[in-house]
Amino acid sequence: MPVLNINELANAIKPVVLPGETMKVFILKEGKEYNQGVAYLDDGTMVVVDQGKSHIGDDINITVTSVLQTPAGRMIFGRIDSR
Repeated sequence: MPVLNINELANAIKPVVLPGETMKVFILKEGKEYNQGVAYLDDGTMVVVDQGKSHIGDDINITVTSVLQTPAGRMIFGRIDSR
């Protein structure tokens, strides 16, 4: 009988994001560090935006700077896209 691991399945359908890519996010709240903003992707992935605090409540374009896989899930870090 085949068995599916739901966690592996969920991770498999999450979009792949690489440093240097741009994306549009909605800054929802303040981050833990100075001047950070936090957004969430549709799949629940947290996006931490450097210098994003002043954009809370705004849709902005960001450039991904790094992606971190944690036991709780994936976190994406980015900065406001200057283009």
